[in-house]
Amino acid sequence: MVILAFLRDNARWLTVGVLLTFLSSFGQTYFISIFAGEIRAGFGLSHGEWGGIYTLGTTASALLMVWAGGLTDLFRVRVLAPIVLLCMVLACLAMALNPVWWLLPVIVFALRFTGQGMMSHLAVIAMARWFVATRGKALSVATLGNAIGESLLPLIFVALLITYDWRTLWVVAAIAAFVGIPLLLLLLRRERTPQSWAQTSQSLGMRGRHWTRGQALRHFLFWFMIPALLGPSAFNTAFFFHQVYVAEIKDVSHIELVAMFPVYTVVGIIAMIVAGLLIDRLGTSRVLPFIQLPMIAAFLLFAVSDGPGLLLAGFVMLALTTGANSVVPNAFWAEFYGSANMGKIKAMAAAIMVFGTALGPGITGLAIDLGVGIETQFVIIAAYFAFSSLMMSIGVVRARPELSLPL
Repeated sequence: MVILAFLRDNARWLTVGVLLTFLSSFGQTYFISIFAGEIRAGFGLSHGEWGGIYTLGTTASALLMVWAGGLTDLFRVRVLAPIVLLCMVLACLAMALNPVWWLLPVIVFALRFTGQGMMSHLAVIAMARWFVATRGKALSVATLGNAIGESLLPLIFVALLITYDWRTLWVVAAIAAFVGIPLLLLLLRRERTPQSWAQTSQSLGMRGRHWTRGQALRHFLFWFMIPALLGPSAFNTAFFFHQVYVAEIKDVSHIELVAMFPVYTVVGIIAMIVAGLLIDRLGTSRVLPFIQLPMIAAFLLFAVSDGPGLLLAGFVMLALTTGANSVVPNAFWAEFYGSANMGKIKAMAAAIMVFGTALGPGITGLAIDLGVGIETQFVIIAAYFAFSSLMMSIGVVRARPELSLPL
């Protein structure tokens, strides 16, 4: 089969992508939020205060990503990835040893910047540059690392929390991240092509050229994409950030809730694979406008659910967008803007997404403190995704003809 030959011939580089996305888990919301109850109890924080700390740290990481993400246009993955991983190890140890609440914003910043920011960014840039005709499949395979982490780590660590202190588990996370350094160095002794820096003419964007970040920011399509960039990062993050609270109001135990994560992961993997195949067959522009529609159904189901049944159905719908969203937008940047300056352009998009992950927990946590029920918030979020889908569709349809224009 073609897909098996693709996996066999590119196993080394695809494994790098999987490893990078898996190791990003320790800075992702679904992992950090496992310890939300313990952190709030340990430092005497309300939902709004913890959400505010998370927003502050994540916003700072988003701002730094605007600059740091562009480093992928200058340095190879094998240089940047070990440095970022070492910083992640230190961030995990800081969370384990921190005695005071006022250091939490700094620690959250370090975790979010190294994990959700740079590790995810490195994986996407590597796959988008190393693969052209099979970019969709490569991104789909690489994102499996995130899916594996999202499925297994919450279940494992919530179970371990029954027996072990939460600070001890952050030491375990640090050790796991540290082990990733020699593995990456071994796999990256040889990168896929000498062009894995930045300057390549393999993949041109609109009007047959490589766009700079400034040109992209002056083009209307980038601004039409902003609501779609913010939405999943903000509200998917908010849902997982408040997972302990959601379990309480939905009358299910925390372990029952995280037991649904593997189903969410399996559906997300299927959605990733299908989305990757559709990109290679149809092009990003024909797939992108539809990927956030399942989020509308997901949050409406979360709003009306009164037990595990509808919650699980909501997870399935959420996974459809999460899986597709992990592949399609990443292919979009290379297809529409070219690959030569993709690091800088994608860094701006990544900063917006990271900023979204800052806004989501902060806004929803404050709303909870102000008495706005999470179920009411879920209905508002569903309406937001209807708006973001409309804006994305308008932008892509208007920009699509430029893909065939000459320079």
